[in-house]
Amino acid sequence: MKIIITLLLSTLAAYTYGQQNPDLVADNAKPVLVSKQFSFTEGPTPDKKGNIYFTDQPNNQIWKYDTDGKLSLFLDSAGRSNGLYFDKKGNLIACADDHNELWSITPSGKVTVIMKDYQGKKMNGPNDLWITAKNGIYFTDPYYQRKYWERKKPEIDSQRVYFLAPGKNQAVMVADNIKKPNGIVGSKDGKTLYVADIGDNKVYKYKINKDGSLSDPALFCNKGGDGITLDEKGNLYIAGNGIFVFNPKGEQILHIDVPEKWTANLCFGGKDRKTLFITASETVYTLQMKVKGVE
Repeated sequence: MKIIITLLLSTLAAYTYGQQNPDLVADNAKPVLVSKQFSFTEGPTPDKKGNIYFTDQPNNQIWKYDTDGKLSLFLDSAGRSNGLYFDKKGNLIACADDHNELWSITPSGKVTVIMKDYQGKKMNGPNDLWITAKNGIYFTDPYYQRKYWERKKPEIDSQRVYFLAPGKNQAVMVADNIKKPNGIVGSKDGKTLYVADIGDNKVYKYKINKDGSLSDPALFCNKGGDGITLDEKGNLYIAGNGIFVFNPKGEQILHIDVPEKWTANLCFGGKDRKTLFITASETVYTLQMKVKGVE
């Protein structure tokens, strides 16, 4: 009996860390703690060199984790930024939650507000974003009441997905069929957009049209979550209670345990884009992979 239990536990551990998915997680790799000095980490994204930027929202900061494994503070007074993503010009675009804006931040830290409202109403709170090859910005706008806000209710009733076209300062609503949108990512070919509905425990996918609109909404999987990302094989990674990985057919193929109360977000970075960087509550982790990300 003891031998059977040992074998079962061994099999479960192998499934959890990817040994039965040899094309994903590096051999014998497990999440490695980088630091636990934060209050709540979010929004990781790589620059062109593979350096990873992420937010510590309660402390109003953006941090940098470079390709040599060093942590440094990139920006203080960061607009309570949440989700981050680099545009094709090398600027860091941030969901600045303090006043519900989108910011563009240069490599030197200069801030420009590129969007601040929707049809004269304050956004709920831009949360996460993905940027197209032509610098169009898709972002989610759920409502999470913040302690640092004076308002106690939203000005916009629905929680939606929006698109900000290049050079514009007014966003267009492109999806309102989701209860509470959160994580968002687009496919490498720019034809498909994935959105996590944390309010209804689902992920949806959409066809991206040439004008930036979305069509053909379809349920991708019955698993919601916080941040999401894709690898080069088209597998979708969903952060939440650890990390859940689904293949392009919407079938779960892996769960990665992260020893924290909540895993908020994740991205691929590093010089070879094979380092999975994980923001999990007060901590950040890395996990070495055999696959690259699409970022």
